[in-house]
Amino acid sequence: MSQQNSESLMSRPDGRADDQLRPITFERDYTDMAAGSVLVSFGRTKVLCTASIDDSVPRWMKGSGKGWVTAEYSMLPGASPERIDREAAKGKQSGRTVEIQRLIGRSLRAACDMRVLGERQVVVDCDVLQADGGTRTASICGGYLALHDALTRLIQNGDLTGQPLHSLCAAISVGIIGGVPVLDLPYVEDSAAEVDMNVVMLRRPDEGARFVEVQGTAEGMAFTRGELDSLLGLAESGLHTIMSLQQEMIAEAPSRRVLGR
Repeated sequence: MSQQNSESLMSRPDGRADDQLRPITFERDYTDMAAGSVLVSFGRTKVLCTASIDDSVPRWMKGSGKGWVTAEYSMLPGASPERIDREAAKGKQSGRTVEIQRLIGRSLRAACDMRVLGERQVVVDCDVLQADGGTRTASICGGYLALHDALTRLIQNGDLTGQPLHSLCAAISVGIIGGVPVLDLPYVEDSAAEVDMNVVMLRRPDEGARFVEVQGTAEGMAFTRGELDSLLGLAESGLHTIMSLQQEMIAEAPSRRVLGR
């Protein structure tokens, strides 16, 4: 993976340039049972993304001729230095979990033509195995690939006539630390950032990039319009790099598999 290395104006904990991504890997078919499965790593952050297909849709969508893509997200107990309690044991999801899985679902639906999908539902599960910042953005990047492989296998099995995904979909974090915009924040930077932002973007072959969602918050000093533009430009550059990695993976079809076995 080729990344731009500009002269950094500050010293980042891991030695990266301000506009440089952490090392990224996608491991396809990390598990065998799900229709699509990808282990995504952004530095020390690792998320297992699986896509499961249901031949029915939520009750409110029956008869619409359209499908649905949704997501679930969880942090496993050993994902951080201090054990995280399972939310299932508490009987209630946290507000953070609900927010993140809604973001993942919205992002993946934006890349998908629901009429081509037909009346079926795909659930993308994103389980954080190790958390070091950027778990929601890594989940979107890996979740997209798991979704792509699941839908490709439907095509291979003759259950779909075309690919419902019309765009690449990826996400990344950016922020301002010590007055300097930086790309792809690990936890040590994210926890100290004056501005924290998550950016989700689509890119389709016949047109330029489009933003799905921009979540930006001033944790310290409020940011200016110029700083916002700088952050979006930094995010877009990083997202094009991630999408190139996604494109390399999906250029080769996943192995054929009889779904449901």
